[in-house]
Amino acid sequence: MKNTVVIGAQWGDEGKAKITDLLAQNADMIIRYQGGCNAGHTVVADGKTYKFHMIPSGILYDKTICFIGAGTVIHPESFEKELNELKAEGVNFKNLKISPLASITMPYHIEIDGYTESHAGKGKIGTTKKGIGPTYSDKYARIGLKIQDLYSYEALSEKLDMILPLKNKVLKNVYGLEEYTKECIISLCEKYAELFKPYVCFDWQDLLNRYKDRTILFEGAQGVMLDVDYGTYPFVTSSSPIGGGAAVGSGYGPYMINEVVGVSKAYVTRVGEGPFVSELTDETGEKIQKIGREFGVTTGRPRRCGWFDSVIMKYAVLVGGITKVALTKIDVFDTFDEIKICTAYKDCRNDRVYTSYPTDVFIHKYLEPIYETMPGWKTSLSSIRKYEDLPENAKKYIAKVEDLIGAPIGIISVGPDREQTIFIEST
Repeated sequence: MKNTVVIGAQWGDEGKAKITDLLAQNADMIIRYQGGCNAGHTVVADGKTYKFHMIPSGILYDKTICFIGAGTVIHPESFEKELNELKAEGVNFKNLKISPLASITMPYHIEIDGYTESHAGKGKIGTTKKGIGPTYSDKYARIGLKIQDLYSYEALSEKLDMILPLKNKVLKNVYGLEEYTKECIISLCEKYAELFKPYVCFDWQDLLNRYKDRTILFEGAQGVMLDVDYGTYPFVTSSSPIGGGAAVGSGYGPYMINEVVGVSKAYVTRVGEGPFVSELTDETGEKIQKIGREFGVTTGRPRRCGWFDSVIMKYAVLVGGITKVALTKIDVFDTFDEIKICTAYKDCRNDRVYTSYPTDVFIHKYLEPIYETMPGWKTSLSSIRKYEDLPENAKKYIAKVEDLIGAPIGIISVGPDREQTIFIEST
């Protein structure tokens, strides 16, 4: 296997965890390179369901090093909860490593996130209220705390003398929230230091150098359309889920990346606010939601559902650096008479047709999807393991998607379990 980045090609929730889990079988190290506990990844293996948020899903393989990189933000309490839940399922963490350069989500980040989202009115983004945005904001404002700060009292004390006066002023005067004392934060950081101590990899440079000639899998969270630069801004996450983000948040440069697998559902979903041209608010949307069990792993919120959108997918291939696509949940369409694909947008104000993605999301309320209709296959795909055994109409659907997005489909998922996967050999 080549060094591979796995990214979401839509608005997240595409089934990245399953694809990561499958590819992890042949990887020596997996690196989670961005995002925080706002991610929700589900893996079904040997009849058991595992739910991940921060910890790379490759942890299910004892031989694989799992590294949480510098581009991530870690909320200690959520991390501890995830550890305990997975330990209860028998998961071993001997190979889990955390970069000392990863950022820490503090309690005030979550308070600010919750306040901002609750008081945003029409400006509501639809965040998970996990403090992700405020943590990244502090990181880029250079007033954040990193994992390594927990292990140097002098560094932590100096940083807090700089950070707390600024943070308390904002908490009190802007948000009307309680201020924090230095003693309180230091006490919290002492607990955090004990929590992370077994996993912090201070010799991460040596680790990455030792694995340079081995197989690396880079695990992304969220999706291209939630990228802070290229997504449906401002209805985005606060990091870079695109393939290029792996070269920033992992510790390895771009020369280490050989392939980018973009994971996409055979339809589209999104959680939270923001534009969604092919969204279905009718019985068909409800049918997809019900069959696909479209509810968020992190929030439990129902996901908005719509037909496959080749406009955003073609865009994701470009800016995400996608070289191959993993198409998931195609089996959700097993009972459908016909299936639609959005091939373009039409502006209802002037009849302008867009075949390339318009990045100004504030015009999206005027856009209508242009569809091409494909016949359904009316049979179950769940037991099929070879591409040649797929019904002809399923093959036609796959070929149409490939043609529209300009990238090959190399993996097809026909169910949640590891075995319910079809690998298509490259020609």
